[in-house]
Amino acid sequence: MPELAAHARDVPVNQIREITEAAWHTPGAIVLSIGEPGFALPRHILEAGMACLDRDETNYTPNAGIPALREAFATRFRERAGLNTGLGAERVYVVDGAQQGLHFAMSLLLSPGDEILIPNPGYPTFAMTSRLLNAVPVGYPLYPEHDFQPRIQDIEALITDRTRVLILNSPSNPLGAVLGEDLTRQLVDLARKRDLWIISDECYEAFTYDVPHVSPARFDSDVPGEARVFTSLTLSKTYGLTGLRIGALVCPPGLEQKMNNVMEAIVSCVASPSQYAALAALTGPQDYVGHAHDHYRANRDAASAVLEDKRIPYLSAQGAFYLWANVSHVSDGDVRSWARRFLADSGVALAPGTAFGSIGEGWVRIALCGTRNDLVEGVGRLPERQDS
Repeated sequence: MPELAAHARDVPVNQIREITEAAWHTPGAIVLSIGEPGFALPRHILEAGMACLDRDETNYTPNAGIPALREAFATRFRERAGLNTGLGAERVYVVDGAQQGLHFAMSLLLSPGDEILIPNPGYPTFAMTSRLLNAVPVGYPLYPEHDFQPRIQDIEALITDRTRVLILNSPSNPLGAVLGEDLTRQLVDLARKRDLWIISDECYEAFTYDVPHVSPARFDSDVPGEARVFTSLTLSKTYGLTGLRIGALVCPPGLEQKMNNVMEAIVSCVASPSQYAALAALTGPQDYVGHAHDHYRANRDAASAVLEDKRIPYLSAQGAFYLWANVSHVSDGDVRSWARRFLADSGVALAPGTAFGSIGEGWVRIALCGTRNDLVEGVGRLPERQDS
């Protein structure tokens, strides 16, 4: 058999899936390793998708998506991002979830050998996707002593003549950290100064706690040729539509035809039932979002209280639906192996911090999506830290 391409052979295993699939094969396991919203979908969303099938509206849609959905995404993004500009639907491309949006953007921006700056710790597919495109992911450090916030000097020190893209992720998966307004403006200014593109992953923009969500697009230019921010959005987290694979990529002005060309090469268009379900989600009652926000916040507080009782250090999450906890007192320098042992011995699956980068060694990500009882029980099985 011929060999696979080197860039495909070198894509690492996703340690989140590794531990989660092991948990799915462990009877009675409490699965806190994956971010899967657990609420029933609102009926009006389901009915919109079913109605599309009932009327046999199953043909191709425009590459960029049905016009009403593009407009709905644009409206929500303008409101949520606090944009003072008239961002229009022509800059919104409906994609098969945020992951495809990231692939779409990277396909536009990266040539073989180009470098892309990604957060460390950061979501694993930032590196996986760029490697599939023969680009080189370069991690910029997010250190515990700086509350896992990026520092301008650390990022600037990594920029070379091959650097093309800076990825930002706020609220952060896995950290729950949120970029503030001043730091976000400084990051956009750095990209402008060093002539970099920005891909902003804003999957969790609906879930921040006592702090605002700040989109880098707020500080971008609206002038074609000067704008540099791509924004990746999804309805997977906001409305629990993980299996419908629906999101949007918002592009800088002036790239519309190029976007259409690349969209055709990647997926042609997103399935029409998913698009109509998404339209119903964006334009219908928003009770689901408010309920989910309150549930995740209350779960965050409950899990944090358990960690404090056990004297386990953690990052106080300002957004998303994860807690980032330090288990170095038991992981013995190999948190990936420890997570497998903890699942086998205690029946609880946690995502090892090394799934997200080298700085994640000794840490775990705890998903806050499920029931309160399972969460508190699962976190309660963590070994107490004995040293003060």
